[in-house]
Amino acid sequence: MPSSHDIDILIDKVIKIEGDFSDHPADGGGPTRWGITEVVARAHGYAGDMRHFPREYAAAIYKDKYWLRPGFDQIAEQAPDIAAELFDTGINMGTGTACGFLQRALNALNRNGRDYKDISVDCEIGRKTRAALEAYLRKRGPRGKTVLLKAIEALQGARYIKLAETRPANQAFLYGWLTNRIG
Repeated sequence: MPSSHDIDILIDKVIKIEGDFSDHPADGGGPTRWGITEVVARAHGYAGDMRHFPREYAAAIYKDKYWLRPGFDQIAEQAPDIAAELFDTGINMGTGTACGFLQRALNALNRNGRDYKDISVDCEIGRKTRAALEAYLRKRGPRGKTVLLKAIEALQGARYIKLAETRPANQAFLYGWLTNRIG
């Protein structure tokens, strides 16, 4: 099982990518510090100015909201690299979207149900999703992790392109998303 140190490394990496305070006019999230939007900070009890939002508070939110609650820590028991990608995708697109990418990829890679049954794309990590991942990894082995990761990233990349196409203001972020979030 991954240690708390492992999630700390992932959180440090995200905070490094996200940077300090930002209030970009094209960002619908508004004032953000360490990648945590003001809305998320307020929902977790922070009432101060976002310019002074503590890094430690951001790290605690990342661990709780984007790692433990969606069950990515459980995915890390079988596939740490997949869990790390889901964590990062969940931060940027929502944990439900990240879970859905995993479920869709597992369904697409099950050879029409010959390797394991399709699972519901309910955007939650549950027993059936974990069982499908276990069956996939047992069938495909270490190389299968790489292929699954590519499938998840392909879904993520396609969504970024669509976001930029449907909301031109998002074009300001597309290059950075593809640079920092894919691969």
